[in-house]
Amino acid sequence: MMRNIATATAALLGLLTARPSDRLSAQSLRVPYQTFTLPNGLQVLLHEDHSVPLVAVNMWYHVGSADEKPGRTGFAHLFEHIMFMGSQHVPTGEFDKLLEATGGDNNASTAEDRTNYYEDAPSNVLALMLWLDSDRMGFLLPEITAEKVDVQRGVVQNERRQSYENRPYGLAEENILQRLYPPEHPYHWPVIGSMADLQAATLDDVRGFFRSYYTPNNATLAIAGDITPRDARQLVERYFGEIPRGPAVTRTPPPAVTLGTDIYATLEDRVQVPRVYDAWHSMKAFADGDATLDVLANVLAGGRSSRLYKRLVYELQIATDVVAFQDGGRIDGKFELWATARPGHDLSELERVIDEEVRKLALAGPTPREVERAQNTFEAQFLSRMERVGGFGGKADQLNFYNYFVGTPDYFQKDLDRYRKVTAVDVQGAVRRYLVDAHRVVLSVVPQGKPELAVKQGVTP
Repeated sequence: MMRNIATATAALLGLLTARPSDRLSAQSLRVPYQTFTLPNGLQVLLHEDHSVPLVAVNMWYHVGSADEKPGRTGFAHLFEHIMFMGSQHVPTGEFDKLLEATGGDNNASTAEDRTNYYEDAPSNVLALMLWLDSDRMGFLLPEITAEKVDVQRGVVQNERRQSYENRPYGLAEENILQRLYPPEHPYHWPVIGSMADLQAATLDDVRGFFRSYYTPNNATLAIAGDITPRDARQLVERYFGEIPRGPAVTRTPPPAVTLGTDIYATLEDRVQVPRVYDAWHSMKAFADGDATLDVLANVLAGGRSSRLYKRLVYELQIATDVVAFQDGGRIDGKFELWATARPGHDLSELERVIDEEVRKLALAGPTPREVERAQNTFEAQFLSRMERVGGFGGKADQLNFYNYFVGTPDYFQKDLDRYRKVTAVDVQGAVRRYLVDAHRVVLSVVPQGKPELAVKQGVTP
């Protein structure tokens, strides 16, 4: 393992110290894979890597909060919990115990467009991991009881309280989504759903959601690590082959959404200092310009050498932090920026500086060095992913990610090339099109009883 880390470090140093033209011809990032599809529709991706005696099993169900309906939100995230509550042949609590006894690890996450589950363990545990995953795909439904739903409903509601209602600034993202998207849009609500919808969910609702989406033909299984493709295929066929195909999943893309005017809003929260959020509609993941907006976010707020950090935090000392990111999904995307004020300063001060720096970028563009620094950051991230077969963002997870969003599992090199090709002119054009010439949501989160700290231009209830 240390030899592999040393090799990766040397490669990374080579990239970071190379001239831009040299980086464009740097090592190719390839993850060779084999793929097959079972008769029931389960697509399987296999990647062989014998560097360490570990194997990663990564299952993506193509369902997320965007597949829910208004008034019936939170189901996808609720199922992330229910899937660990025991299936027909694996009693409650045994999933984790069986894996932990082998030295294995597992986790899951839910997003707007997908839900993923992974297990990482020594390679001789592959059969156990596949059996566990197949049992909850094929034999969970009889074990979805009212009692289990009530237990996990309470867990999720408590999670929402901790992460949203009782967390400083925790309701900001939900407020932004509600203003960026109309009520019927799949991105209007947060992944965790609403308290009211979770409370109203019935056993029939939950079972129906499982029947519709947790099926082999709506999932992709990636296996990466110390395997032989022939043996791995035999195990997959043994454990998943007899699970019946589910109903076809059809989705109608919603109409494109734009803002007709700037929207200003104020949220009084239990916070000590105010924070301002700016959010614009951008583009979905992997659309033309998506990588350019990632580079733009890095130039604006990607670390202490970024423009907004230097101006707001170092020079003027009116903010404690600043963050920017492009968030592209399967349906749409948003570009978001937020900054937290230092005590004694209001959000109008911060917003004026943010607008000044954005306009400067629109007028003159970034320097070549700023673009190069952002590209170096993304190259380092790509190399880091290449070093791991499992976990979130490891090779198994990335194969699933690329397969779902672009239809090509081994998209590592092409994805990196998107960032390497971004120019200062591209970034300047993106600032003008998506920030300066577009409308936005401006959300001021202020301490309770201090609305005067909000951005002054057109504050609304």
